[in-house]
Amino acid sequence: MRIVAVLAVEGAVGLELAGACQVFAAAYDPISGEPLYDVRVCGSSAGTTVRAHRLEIFRAQAPYRFEDALDADTLIVPASYTASAEVLATVREAHRRGIRIAAICTGAFTLAAAGLLDGRPAATHWAHAEELARRYPKVEVATDVLYLDDGDLLTSAGVTAGLDLCLHLVRQDHGSAVAATVARRLVMAPHRDGGQAQFLTAPAIAGEGSLEPVMRWMQEHLTEPLTLASIAGHASMSTRTLSRQFRAQTGSTPLQWVIRLRISRAQELLETTDLTIDQIATASGFGSPLLLRQHFTKALATTPTAYRRTFAPIG
Repeated sequence: MRIVAVLAVEGAVGLELAGACQVFAAAYDPISGEPLYDVRVCGSSAGTTVRAHRLEIFRAQAPYRFEDALDADTLIVPASYTASAEVLATVREAHRRGIRIAAICTGAFTLAAAGLLDGRPAATHWAHAEELARRYPKVEVATDVLYLDDGDLLTSAGVTAGLDLCLHLVRQDHGSAVAATVARRLVMAPHRDGGQAQFLTAPAIAGEGSLEPVMRWMQEHLTEPLTLASIAGHASMSTRTLSRQFRAQTGSTPLQWVIRLRISRAQELLETTDLTIDQIATASGFGSPLLLRQHFTKALATTPTAYRRTFAPIG
């Protein structure tokens, strides 16, 4: 039986703490019916405050101490911005001993603070990726993945991506059949590939700038065959001036901005309607399913059909 230690770090997100435990605790040998993991929650003798986002929901006492985590085969590090000296020492020693370490969400900050991610790739929640890169410039921050497996160190985006990461570890340890059974027990997707992008936001209309009117016009005419020349003509600018101002105001080109808008429209339709892929391609301005697939897959590392399966409402 493999031992999984989940660190009850101060301020841990309840769903990450309990979710990791639930994934491993739900894994059973298909023949004997015996549990495949001994799951141990390890924390400080002073107890741990557990939260939901910024709301403190309760304070708990872990049944194991941090030092007990060093007996584990796998160490799970939930979200934390500022790890205690005791947590950092535990993580460093676990790594020295060759224990597999997986960090969920801002748990990557703990691994980085411990010096384990220098020169290595790491994922975290999209909202904190920039801060991780700023604080720890030696870390190769990946901003467009659900989770990242770098052998002995694994990292993931927030909360539910942490469940995907834990399920990935079960699949790695015991195969796809056991992982699929765990997923069915927890009513979650049996496999979301780690390379799938976390999400893609619709580009914002730049405030009261010189391009605000033309940006709104582009948004309102998304299904039309917009070209650089037609956009520049509407803005009464040369294509060179439009491109320069657009880059300065948005960090993007006009046509890249249009593609982002169209992908965002396609995401919305995939999530909220039962339109066919052909219809969505037309309604989002791509015109053909092939172009929709090409741009969608390039931006989100998943297909429109796979995206719908994951995000469309049930029923």
